[in-house]
Amino acid sequence: MTMRTTLNRLRRKWLRRWIWQPVFGEQQEGGRLLPHTRISGASVIEHEDKLKLGDNVFIGAFNFIEASGGMTIEEGVQITSHCAIVTHSSHRSQRLLGPAYVTFPVPAGGQRPGWISGPVHIGAYSFVGPHSLIEAGTRLGRGTLVCAGSFVRGTFPDFAILEGRPARVVGDSRRADERALARFPELQVLYDAWALASQPLDLEGPR
Repeated sequence: MTMRTTLNRLRRKWLRRWIWQPVFGEQQEGGRLLPHTRISGASVIEHEDKLKLGDNVFIGAFNFIEASGGMTIEEGVQITSHCAIVTHSSHRSQRLLGPAYVTFPVPAGGQRPGWISGPVHIGAYSFVGPHSLIEAGTRLGRGTLVCAGSFVRGTFPDFAILEGRPARVVGDSRRADERALARFPELQVLYDAWALASQPLDLEGPR
């Protein structure tokens, strides 16, 4: 084994341990503890003060989360890797204003012409597959499954399976859950505790 190989292995081990490894435990502004939430240090989160998290959330490596317009990620959501979740889009403003984009006078509380923005809400125990985009103004119901590589915009019901560019509903995630619960009936009570809840899970805390 060459010295270079040894050094590369040590470097990869160090990166996994100290940068890319998800870290357990988050604390929202205001002191709300999320002991089971895991966020990789290799993901970027902008405007954390506008991000409202539930516990048991997993955010893997190499994701970009931009929460300036307000974002809620409910309990148990899994965001895999290489996903972008954004609450604004500036590309139209950039084209309309050209070189004046940066210097254009924006009134207090206003927006540049062509600016698109809106909050994002991801319901409890949803799954966002790799290389997916969730755009401004999107609301996903609980138990949603976003297939890898999907571009999602709009409002979707609970337990939707979303696929495509743009994403559309292609199934119901409860079908696979029913088959799994038939094998493990003792888990039905745990599943029902969130899946049959009539109200959103408790997410009181700062926006």
